[in-house]
Amino acid sequence: MSFPLLTVTAAVPAAGAILTAAVPAARRTAAKWLALLFSLATLALAVLVAIRFEPGGDRYQLTESRAWIADFGVRYELGVDGIGVALIALTALLIPFVIGAGWHDADPLETSSTRWRPTQGFFALILLVEAMVIISFEATDVFLFYIFFEAMLIPMYFLIGGFGDRAHAGSDENAAAQRSYAAVKFLLYNLAGGLIMLAAVIGLYVVAGNFSLQEITAARAAGTLDMATNTERLLFLGFFFAFAVKAPLWPLHTWLPNAMGESTAPVAVLITAVVDKVGTFAMLRFCLGLFPDASKWATPVVLVLALISIVYGALLAVGQRDIKRLVAYASISHFGFIILGIFAMTSQGQSGATLYMVNHGISTAALMLVAGFLISRRGSRLMADYGGVQKVAPVLAGTFLIGGLATLSLPGLAPFVSEFLVLVGTFARYPVVGAIATVGIVLAALYTLVLYQRTMTGPVKEEVREMPDLRLREVLVVAPLIVLLIGLGVYPKPLTDIVNPAVQHTMSDVKQSDPKPEVAVEAVPAKNGEAAK
Repeated sequence: MSFPLLTVTAAVPAAGAILTAAVPAARRTAAKWLALLFSLATLALAVLVAIRFEPGGDRYQLTESRAWIADFGVRYELGVDGIGVALIALTALLIPFVIGAGWHDADPLETSSTRWRPTQGFFALILLVEAMVIISFEATDVFLFYIFFEAMLIPMYFLIGGFGDRAHAGSDENAAAQRSYAAVKFLLYNLAGGLIMLAAVIGLYVVAGNFSLQEITAARAAGTLDMATNTERLLFLGFFFAFAVKAPLWPLHTWLPNAMGESTAPVAVLITAVVDKVGTFAMLRFCLGLFPDASKWATPVVLVLALISIVYGALLAVGQRDIKRLVAYASISHFGFIILGIFAMTSQGQSGATLYMVNHGISTAALMLVAGFLISRRGSRLMADYGGVQKVAPVLAGTFLIGGLATLSLPGLAPFVSEFLVLVGTFARYPVVGAIATVGIVLAALYTLVLYQRTMTGPVKEEVREMPDLRLREVLVVAPLIVLLIGLGVYPKPLTDIVNPAVQHTMSDVKQSDPKPEVAVEAVPAKNGEAAK
């Protein structure tokens, strides 16, 4: 029996969550270091997964399969393709930075009238979310995926509702009410999506007789699975609705600004850079893999919704005065680009969408974590309360600028490559849709530069005159993300080599090929009686 690498990769953060939660109450610092140690061990395992994965090999590798609930055809089946490997690596990479950035976010507040907040629980919940996200990227049994797709809502609910933004420290009662509202809204939206998906999962079992993704896709390819057109479309809608809530896609997005605004900055990163990626990943793996014909049938409507997300999210970001809500609405716009690339049904679009998931995770983490450091110093999320920060904290302002430029997909930074591929892939099949989507690029430049101008430039406000620059711990959190943004912007080949074969498999599932470019051929005048060419 081969070493169960995928199981261990998900089990290590789960074990870390249990041990961290068990640390005695007085040993808060020990709990932090223990959580960081387990997150780094998970990162090492994710690197090993990437090393052992062969891009030119089988579609699903490092597979594991064990009987689980045999009477209902449920198996413990794991396997990764190139897309899963990339997102597991992203998750494992970001969690140590999330822990480092939130080092003091769950410490007791001496000036607060609220009860002591359990530091151990905060870091244990982060590790628990990591474990559930990783196994969601690994699961090739639909029922197994569904369990963890839903289970991750529980720790996220407590992270949002129990550990709020320190910018509200002066109004504990009001802050608690807002956190509770954001957490409940997050839970209700995602539970509603999950319940509809559960009905579709049961319907899939009735039609296919099992939950194995590999067996069902093989049967579809061989023509041995009889699935009526209307049945396939209904099942697709059940799955897609749940993934669109998680992604989030307009008009199912409204929980995200509340959840990110009321969370600590590290938890906000966990939401949009890690958890939400499960939704877009699942669109590629399950919607297109299980229901290829229905996916093509729904493409026109999905493209319209993606366009609305791109433009609507960007417009609302332009009008925001709250820093964290601005980043939240910008993320809605970016998720629109990801979904646009997935349903453009071209290899460039889907490769770009996968790269966008990774690059958006890194860029949003960099911007949001620096914004969190800024907010913790001033105690306010409003842009109007800042001004001239670059003169008193140049390192903070510089990293904030790079994170912002990555958000607007500046050439030379990682998101540019992915956004370019998404637009090229969309133009190839849907030129009008691609043209409209470019509006999001213009608006991204507007809200990013306005954010930087209002917070970092201009006269130094009295309230920020004594603001300290980034400390060593904060630099160690942000600097690697900046390096990655530049490195993957200049040389994205390591990621594309892993992702492209998986994208080709997905294109094969939906029986699509890239449209041939229309090249105008100039007629050559005839000479010496020869026929004109």
